[in-house]
Amino acid sequence: MNITLASTSIPTPAANPAAVKTALKNEKAARDFEALLLTPVLDALQKTFAGDSEDAKTPGASDYRQMGSQALGQAIAARGGIGIAQLVLRHLQPPKVSGGG
Repeated sequence: MNITLASTSIPTPAANPAAVKTALKNEKAARDFEALLLTPVLDALQKTFAGDSEDAKTPGASDYRQMGSQALGQAIAARGGIGIAQLVLRHLQPPKVSGGG
């Protein structure tokens, strides 16, 4: 399933294949960046709501929690996220110049 961000305008492949490749690359980078920002937030929420259990004291439990938070952040970002990727993409697009002389 390929999901594109609403604000992204990907050029048609016939027009300019390099522009399409760049647009897709920028979109992936923006989603990855959003996932990076979401991971510590989700990890902090998990710690807050998990409480103190014996399972949390097991060696490696924090690593598994971190991996789960990272996977959740990536899944959220891949499905549209919270809008950070759209803001990043907006700044990656070249400025629109009016055609006046």
